[in-house]
Amino acid sequence: MAVAMSSTCPGHYCGKMLINGSVDGECGVCPRGEKTNMQKICEKCTESPELYDWLYLGFMAMLPLVLHWFFIEWYSGKKSSSALFQHITALFECSAAAMVTLLVNDPVGLLSIRSCRVQMLSDWYTMLYNPSPDYITTLHCTQEAVFPLYTIVLIYYAFCLVFMMLLRPLLVKKIACGLGKSDRFKSIYAALYFFPILTVLQAVGGGLLYYAFPYIILVLSLVTLAVYMSASEIQSFKNLAAKKKRLVVLFSHWLLHAYGIISISRLDKLEQDLPLLALVPGPALFYLLTARFTEPSRILSEGGNGH
Repeated sequence: MAVAMSSTCPGHYCGKMLINGSVDGECGVCPRGEKTNMQKICEKCTESPELYDWLYLGFMAMLPLVLHWFFIEWYSGKKSSSALFQHITALFECSAAAMVTLLVNDPVGLLSIRSCRVQMLSDWYTMLYNPSPDYITTLHCTQEAVFPLYTIVLIYYAFCLVFMMLLRPLLVKKIACGLGKSDRFKSIYAALYFFPILTVLQAVGGGLLYYAFPYIILVLSLVTLAVYMSASEIQSFKNLAAKKKRLVVLFSHWLLHAYGIISISRLDKLEQDLPLLALVPGPALFYLLTARFTEPSRILSEGGNGH
């Protein structure tokens, strides 16, 4: 309920609406897609997302795709020839969901969006900043101050789930002949678990993820690359090039490294930031050059010989 105010509106997110060119005297929540300006008047957001905003949306869009690929690989096994088709299908599902999500968001029918600039962490949690001007009545001004970065991710996850349920079961039933009946749909069952988790993560921690995702990408990509190379017993360039799958995994992690570096630097100064991409192969090269010195059997043998 709006509360009449004679002066400027209290709080950061309460404003007055423009009605027929005149300012309404009541303070309240701004309509979706609008945000208060310096004069506490609701103003329509017409700007395009910044590069960092697109990178954040790309990160949130990658999460279900990476999880799809992980569980498809995990449950397919070495005997299944359907993993590649499932990987392609998962990519198509997420790509189609992203396209539809952009088309249904304002402006409708265009592969572009308008957004409100993110200025501070509290913009993601306006429900925690409802003011009480007289310390009795609370003025409810909860809104999407980061329009549409909060809801667009939830819409995307919903479309991902719809496309998966429409396409994946039919594909798995047709081509997953190398798996038992109980194993064919396990990657789909896994998605039915991680989609609610991703939804809650976005709903509760979207603001924290917005500021932390570049560092999350770098840390997780480094850890997973080290774990994969260790589990695959890759200790030399020859071992690395022995299978095409290993090279695919390596280049995928390099892309994630580059994505994290670009997200941190935001490419504000190209001449200073672009050379940082030369660090992308560094962790893999360091691992390959030092792996033979940390082999457990060698350490144990040298310890037994008294070296």
